[in-house]
Amino acid sequence: MNELLTVEELASYLRVTEKTVYRLLDRHSIPAIRVGRQWRFEKASIDAWLHQNTTAPATRILVIDDDETICSLFTATLEDNGHKVFTASNASEALAMIPDGNYDLVFLDLLLPGIDGTELFRQIKVIKPDLPVTIITGYPDSEMMMKALDYGPVGAMKKPFTSTDILNAVNNHVRFSWLSR
Repeated sequence: MNELLTVEELASYLRVTEKTVYRLLDRHSIPAIRVGRQWRFEKASIDAWLHQNTTAPATRILVIDDDETICSLFTATLEDNGHKVFTASNASEALAMIPDGNYDLVFLDLLLPGIDGTELFRQIKVIKPDLPVTIITGYPDSEMMMKALDYGPVGAMKKPFTSTDILNAVNNHVRFSWLSR
């Protein structure tokens, strides 16, 4: 027999809020079974639904970091998992790429030569206000990070990180952007 999940269990399984599950139910976009006044979800059906709806064109990701090792880690990790990765080693290079790049996500180091990552983040938000940015930094409690938060919502990854951390950040972004549609 297939495992049935409650709304609460499904929210935990998908790593979203119960409100998001109810929104998906309202849009009739998630496989569900009504049992009296309650909703239940077959785990196998949810897994198939997730696979069908998250198997999309490759995510286009821009990594902005002057450290070649970091750029190589992102490139190897993400390209091995079907994503398209572009890199920039400074703000000028990144600003030239942003307008026409159609990126789905940007990973941005705060400590860059020339224009720092905080100012670059501000400029990215002017050019593409809806482009999601995740700051990668060894100093998440720094004044620069606090300043970056003034320019809009941002994700954050603390250095050092692993390939698994990178994949989790991208997968969470892909899941969130799909659920937000």
